[in-house]
Amino acid sequence: MRFLEGIRVLDLTHVYAGPFCTHQLGAMGAEVIKIEAPDKPDMTRGEGADAAMNAQGYGLGYQAHAGGKRSLALDLKSAAGQAVFAKLVATSDVVVQNYTTHCLDDLGLTPDQLGQHNPKLIYCMLSGFGRTGPKANDPAYDNVIQAFSGMMASNGTPETGPVRIGPPVVDYGTGLQAAMAISSALFARERSGRGAVIDVSMLDAALMLMTANVVATQATGRAPTPNGNRDAEYACYGAYDTADGVLMIGAYTNAQAADLMAALGSEARAQAIAATPRAALGERCIEDEAWLEMRLRDKSAAQWEDLLNAAHVPAARVRRIEETLQETQLAGRAVLQDVGDDLRLPGAGFIAGDATPVVGHVAPRMGADSRAILTELGVSDEVIAQLSDQGVTGPI
Repeated sequence: MRFLEGIRVLDLTHVYAGPFCTHQLGAMGAEVIKIEAPDKPDMTRGEGADAAMNAQGYGLGYQAHAGGKRSLALDLKSAAGQAVFAKLVATSDVVVQNYTTHCLDDLGLTPDQLGQHNPKLIYCMLSGFGRTGPKANDPAYDNVIQAFSGMMASNGTPETGPVRIGPPVVDYGTGLQAAMAISSALFARERSGRGAVIDVSMLDAALMLMTANVVATQATGRAPTPNGNRDAEYACYGAYDTADGVLMIGAYTNAQAADLMAALGSEARAQAIAATPRAALGERCIEDEAWLEMRLRDKSAAQWEDLLNAAHVPAARVRRIEETLQETQLAGRAVLQDVGDDLRLPGAGFIAGDATPVVGHVAPRMGADSRAILTELGVSDEVIAQLSDQGVTGPI
């Protein structure tokens, strides 16, 4: 039995952070109902690398975070749509939304209003800057928060200046923070019987992803210097060109750095590093970097990876994603799951026996489950037809 089986989640989110949160909850067993306005679906339905799928409202940007979910088309601006939603809230455990504050008021979706239908409801709000403070109403995307949080300025080199991290790590980090908070609130509700209101900020999540940098900056009064693929003080912790490809070495401790030098054939360097006080390692950096640059040219990155890993030195050839996806290491893990249509969707970053997360099925088409969900709520076929004709649910 998966951890969240029996839990119903109403997903009013769009783009990446919110849908990724509910995607995680669904993989852990929750029933997730994605609710979209018939005339304004999630924008990611039209986003992705496949233009034909985008045109069908089935873009890969949407599919990536919607596997396993159910889809209900519902106009929450209409009185009839709000009445249906009230019934859903009464039968659900969690509502997750990332609307702006004024939209919540206009649609009657505030925590107090929904709490009247279900006092035990777990209500989670995601936004760029949180629901308090002078920027509470300001819009944001992943790249904007990377810039505002200091993350972008922490990435790159002195020569390049700030560099945005490619994957939307703030979106995904925010989604994970939200999923953790919701799971914790559900656990607490089992003991207290009370619901909860959760305010998740992309900015807060970004700072959480930089915890060590945040602490160091406060202690020293200056941010850590961005150094690209090399460390400013530790020569054995960085990327190097090889005879074929780039090798990233993660020999961070003195013992690991000594093992690296020994594996590369220099016992003298290994002994010298082992005897060097940690605070003085930076004094060796330029000399050791020069030697590593010369030595690592002798073999390919793939050869060095095998040789160094055999010596228990952390190291990996720099791969492209398509290469990583073919690695046998992923077999049997939960992170890539077959869901049909020759598509493997990320499920979860952990396995847990019978409770291991499962995606289950491909992302639903817009409104694919509308009739079934309404029928489960006790709505008659006649009323369902009326709702469809009025545009409240879209075509059914």
